[in-house]
Amino acid sequence: MSLKVFQFQAEENAVYREYLKHLGVNSAEVKGIDDIPFLPIELFKSHKIICGESDGEEIIFSSSGTTGNNTSKHYVPQPEVYEQSFQQTFQQFYGSPSAFRILALLPSYLERTGSSLIYMVNRLIKDSRHPDSGFFLDDFDKLRSILLSDSGHKTLLIGVSFGLLDFIEEKKIKLNNTFVMETGGMKGRRKEMTREELHDQLSDGFGVEEIHSEYGMTELLSQAYSKGNGIFNCPPWMKVLVRDTNDPLTILPSGSSGGVNVIDLANLHSCSFIATSDLGKVHHDHSFEILGRFDYSDLRGCNLMVAMD
Repeated sequence: MSLKVFQFQAEENAVYREYLKHLGVNSAEVKGIDDIPFLPIELFKSHKIICGESDGEEIIFSSSGTTGNNTSKHYVPQPEVYEQSFQQTFQQFYGSPSAFRILALLPSYLERTGSSLIYMVNRLIKDSRHPDSGFFLDDFDKLRSILLSDSGHKTLLIGVSFGLLDFIEEKKIKLNNTFVMETGGMKGRRKEMTREELHDQLSDGFGVEEIHSEYGMTELLSQAYSKGNGIFNCPPWMKVLVRDTNDPLTILPSGSSGGVNVIDLANLHSCSFIATSDLGKVHHDHSFEILGRFDYSDLRGCNLMVAMD
């Protein structure tokens, strides 16, 4: 399937086609996944990455970026593909949203437009159909009251890292029957910290043993989830590979660390082969972890910046 999508995008995506031309790659000669060139994620800031001719009716997801920096834009002509992707992924890893109260602490994302994370969480909240589900901007008292109430439902608290830290700094709590999921990102509100430091603080502040994580970004329409220890797993239509940091066209074997490449077949109408700015390690069972970011990369809302070992 990846090779079929590659051949389609090599023909229909003008930017990707030009990129392959500059590399001297003949798409007809690409016979394996390791031979597919991955598009540098930075091009989403400067080019319109889309297959075919645009009719101007696409949903546009944009990254948060930082002051003075260009933001990435992802043009999505068929948002139902995105919805199908995140709904099936959530079902795979957590079950039906209707089994949860879904509480979202995503202040920086709510304060702007074009967030793919808000789009996803808003739909999951609707699918939960629980009266307690919803977004909480800065009403910590109400959120705390709901978290400590017993509804008979499992609870998912999903939040940006700095928001979750702000919440527990005000008052620690002890949660039951609740998953706490961080989406990464300090957004310049706090100093960056390692994943271990962040998860230790969150575990202590919320009184839970494990902190879950979501790995996603504006340029992707799929997410990977971690249920603890920063080890992520992908849905079947998403795969993470690592590239040699000194030779970006070389894919390294399982067990190696390097630059993170993502195959996301839900990106059918943009580009499914993305060379991200993250550093990671892929394990032999195809799970992966994020180790840090390339030094030249700007801070990104959906990625947790951590120090390399």
